[in-house]
Amino acid sequence: MEIHLIDGTYELFRHYFALPSAHDQNGREVAAVRGALASVLGMIRGGATHVGVATDHVIESFRNDLWRGYKTGEGVAPDLLAQFDLLEEALSATGVVVWPMVECEADDALASAAAIAARDPRVERVIICTPDKDLAQCVRGTRVVQLNRRTRAILDEAAIAAKFGVLPESIPDYLALVGDAADGYPGLPGWGAKSSAAVLAKFLHLEAVPKDWRDWHVNALGAATLARTLFDAWQDALLFRTLATLRSDIALFENVDELEWHGPGGEAAGGGS
Repeated sequence: MEIHLIDGTYELFRHYFALPSAHDQNGREVAAVRGALASVLGMIRGGATHVGVATDHVIESFRNDLWRGYKTGEGVAPDLLAQFDLLEEALSATGVVVWPMVECEADDALASAAAIAARDPRVERVIICTPDKDLAQCVRGTRVVQLNRRTRAILDEAAIAAKFGVLPESIPDYLALVGDAADGYPGLPGWGAKSSAAVLAKFLHLEAVPKDWRDWHVNALGAATLARTLFDAWQDALLFRTLATLRSDIALFENVDELEWHGPGGEAAGGGS
């Protein structure tokens, strides 16, 4: 069987900006919900049998306590934020498993669900449906992959390495160096995509990087300056990596059978953290 794990927050944002405004009989904006729901049900009509959708029921998470600049709901249109509850209700009503996250993020739910599903020998492939680069860290070989539904691009481990220049296990370290503007942390000065990939492709993780840049033996422009920046801002680098590291230990479900879609009124499980 294949398991499809869907980033409901991404779907809601994507359809909010792609579709014209629409209101229900109570005057509530619902266009994004309609679009996201139709998209999920379209996957099911296309053959997806085991589906779970994660949402950011609250935009803020435990990461906001770690870094004050981390992303918040500030600046998000109220009529978009109001549709999260509606989407969660609509998904549940149609029998789709939904995980509304509060303390953690939707990305943490996707990472945790992928880890649980991958432990089941009956699962042939876990497909994480999101273009979010954070989720690249969850890709494993050709069995746990990432799907950008807009471009239809499927990224397995080889494709992740080709795109970022590092293996999936190094993605949190990579993001710690280059930063993530969407999540609100800056990375380290001078560390760009090429230099970060060159160093981490060889050393995998920050702790393995030698303090003496001459021991790097990699083609990284300005290696001496990069080394000084890294070790002068070592605690920041570790903090940013913590922000980039997704939790994979949330007990969202016990058995992948719980994700099987049975239609409206079916046994759809849900939960959040």
